[in-house]
Amino acid sequence: MEETLLLGLKDQEGYLSFWNDSLSYVLRGCMIMELAFRRRIRITKDAFTGMTGLTDRAVEVVSIKPTGEVLLDEALRMIKTSETRRSVASWMDLLSGETWNIAKAGYQLKQVRERLAKGLVDKGVLRTEKRNFLFFDMATHPVQDPRAKDEVIVRVLDTLNLPRNAALPTRAPGTSSPMGSGTFSRYNLGQGIGGQAGRLCLAPVSGSRFYRGEETSRFALLRRVSLVAAACAGSVLENPLVHMDMEARDRAVTRAESMMDVYGHWPFKRDSPLYTADADGADAGDLMVHEVIAAVICVLRKMDRII
Repeated sequence: MEETLLLGLKDQEGYLSFWNDSLSYVLRGCMIMELAFRRRIRITKDAFTGMTGLTDRAVEVVSIKPTGEVLLDEALRMIKTSETRRSVASWMDLLSGETWNIAKAGYQLKQVRERLAKGLVDKGVLRTEKRNFLFFDMATHPVQDPRAKDEVIVRVLDTLNLPRNAALPTRAPGTSSPMGSGTFSRYNLGQGIGGQAGRLCLAPVSGSRFYRGEETSRFALLRRVSLVAAACAGSVLENPLVHMDMEARDRAVTRAESMMDVYGHWPFKRDSPLYTADADGADAGDLMVHEVIAAVICVLRKMDRII
């Protein structure tokens, strides 16, 4: 959730594009995926499982253990206490307020973007400022620690198979960056860690402050895929690619959409060059996580028809 928001924030101005009307919906999907990664929810199975699409099957809570994140715990409590069992798509609609039923308005999570930004302020990643917008004042959250955002961008570039310094942002002199140094006159898919084959690979960020031990954590690669899918659906993927030429950006977005097609389908499209067994879990229990992730990404793929 926080990573997707961070990609959308303007570094110096500290606010999101006023024209972005999709990020709020995407953030609710990120919450559903995070609850699945933490093994709090799963998609139910019944006698009609084989005849029912993944996005139409109900979500159920498997653990009510607090996550330590206020927003996640609030969403988990709503799913648990609901008298009606609902699908992934239905919960994304309700949590974002995308419903005409006034009786269901209480399910909407309020001020998610602002609450996430304040959480990043508490972690020292952002800072809070007041900015005047002609007729009103608004709290903005410029980037306080560029290293944090750079590490998120590195993970995006790795997943898109681009060189880590392909979208090197402008930083103050002497500011370190995990992207390395140097410039590229042209950026092409295949220059990244996946090589020309374009396979998804997991390479840890050197000297990482925010992703220590990522290479040994469960679902590390699938989390990166989910990040790219959310960024693409939320119209913030192009932000870290702004320094690239138009052709390279288009190819990167095309790769992201292809990944959504592979991992937004159940079962995952294992015959695709973009599929890797590294995204699979180590035990049979991981299957319930994969199902939720596939269902959310499937909904994100269809967002143009939803919003």
